[in-house]
Amino acid sequence: MSKRNVLVTGGASGIGLAISRRFAEAGDTVYVLDFNRENGEKVAAWMQDQGYSTHFLETDVSSQEQVRQVFDSIEGEIHVLVNNAGVSHVGNLEQTVESELDRLYRVNIKGVYNCSLAAIGRMKAQGGGVIINMASVAATVGIADRFAYSMTKGAVRTMTLSMARDYVAYNIRVNAISPARVHTPFVDGYLAKNYPGREKEVFDQLAATQPIGRMGSPEEVAQMAFYLASAEASFLTGADYLVDGGFSHLKM
Repeated sequence: MSKRNVLVTGGASGIGLAISRRFAEAGDTVYVLDFNRENGEKVAAWMQDQGYSTHFLETDVSSQEQVRQVFDSIEGEIHVLVNNAGVSHVGNLEQTVESELDRLYRVNIKGVYNCSLAAIGRMKAQGGGVIINMASVAATVGIADRFAYSMTKGAVRTMTLSMARDYVAYNIRVNAISPARVHTPFVDGYLAKNYPGREKEVFDQLAATQPIGRMGSPEEVAQMAFYLASAEASFLTGADYLVDGGFSHLKM
């Protein structure tokens, strides 16, 4: 496989970090696009120390102008774009204030739009490319107290289908990945904040909601992203791939 330029938004932590590492380990040049400069610089420095071709670009995906400038600074072709950057919110309709709804829209929906828009022209000109969007089981399964988050991930899923249809003739493949609960630093922070002293108890309860009996790992999601970007997946476009331990379809 020839080496590729791979852009990963939110690529400095959690699932995004695992995706960045997976592509870098394969010899690809990885551009870590992240809002958190401190994390991004540390990740890029560590990966460079390992001999990987990695670059950090501070990026606020909600700003179309900043996204355009960042993408314009990247030389060569854009082979793979992974729209992973996202934020979460806990609450039902009545517990979701307008500012929080707007915050999730700006990052989870507009961020995917901004980055895809910045990449699509170059992918068309170069004769193809791959876009992978991070959705969620919350896009298709009713989950309590995830009103705003579910709304945004539903939009990510349908944007995926629309882009796949519109650009299939340009040899651009667009797919989504829908994880269930994945053990990331976000989960640990959520438990520490909301269930102090009961972290392990609640963690075990959350893990048990997956029929497979555990949470997923960021590396398992990263492996799916790597596959979808590979030549072996050249027949796959316009689909949403569940990485959910049976959460969506295997009823307990």
